[in-house]
Amino acid sequence: MNKKAFNIIICTLACTIVLTGFLLCILMPKEDYSYSERRELADFPEISVSSLLTGKFMDSFEDYAVDNLPFRDTLRSVKAYFSYYLLGQKDNNKIYVHDGYIASMDYPYNKDSVEYASSRFGYINEKYLKNSNVYLSVIPDKNVFLAKEAGVLYFDSERLVKDIREAMPYAEYIDIFPTLSIEDYYKTDSHWRQECIEDTAQALAEGLGIKLTGGRTAVSSSLPFYGVYYGQAALKLEADTVTCLTSSVIEKMKAFDGQNGKDIPVYDTDRISGRDPYETFLSGPLSLVTVENPEADTDRELIIFRDSFSSAIAPLLAEGYRKVTLIDIRYMNPDYACTLAAFENRDVLFLYSTAVLNNSETIK
Repeated sequence: MNKKAFNIIICTLACTIVLTGFLLCILMPKEDYSYSERRELADFPEISVSSLLTGKFMDSFEDYAVDNLPFRDTLRSVKAYFSYYLLGQKDNNKIYVHDGYIASMDYPYNKDSVEYASSRFGYINEKYLKNSNVYLSVIPDKNVFLAKEAGVLYFDSERLVKDIREAMPYAEYIDIFPTLSIEDYYKTDSHWRQECIEDTAQALAEGLGIKLTGGRTAVSSSLPFYGVYYGQAALKLEADTVTCLTSSVIEKMKAFDGQNGKDIPVYDTDRISGRDPYETFLSGPLSLVTVENPEADTDRELIIFRDSFSSAIAPLLAEGYRKVTLIDIRYMNPDYACTLAAFENRDVLFLYSTAVLNNSETIK
């Protein structure tokens, strides 16, 4: 076979592969959501003369084609195994695995982000919390316990805590770092396991000056829990299990979704089989949630400015309060949120993870 004929065959095969891939992207059934990656997939771009001439269509189609590539999850797994096990890379797109735990690299330290978060907290304090008891606690990310041993880049969490404490002198700091270890976190997800944070809740309770009733029972689901990092890692690893702590006191608590104006269960077990099983705890990422405890022997109330970690620990803290209000200012403007809660003589806790503080652009 001469060189010209060989080149023609190669070009024909290449064109056939490209054309087949193009047609499959267009003709195959489309998914709107990637359950493995926990995100919306790109839609087919609108075709217009303007988008074609400016190149906008092809740019958008490239995103669409990547998201709708046939056998995409299989190809992602092949790439992950190749990166981790053949090339010996520590991470694959900043996702790494160590001792069965999956985590996302968070590096470098972003002091500007911490300053922005503290400025928003300071604004709330100055405008609304003059007659409140204000507290601060920081939740360590999995990287705090995993990254050094795994040999990946990580930032100094102690520096973050030091900076946020100095920026919030009006808040009494409650240290929960000593109560936590890597075993207290899900292997495939970013969050902590509720059944492992009873001592963390106790440390917060002591700092807040309340007493928890205890006497809790762990109830586990029979369904597997594949956390947010599982799909991103694209590896076949052991699933987690969702376990809830309940008691006669917790069972009588009443939760209310202020964002959508409806009652919700403290533990929504139907969500274990949904997109994100961690939403079992207080129905997930809601901007405003209240938990009332009719069994409380006090009239004290707690308001938590929070991220998603608080969904699991709030029912435990609610044992020591008549009412707990959770406000997530990543989803609601703080001025609007603060009109929906009374702060006079309340305990107010700013409870945020190092990951959110180091990436605080979502805070309003």
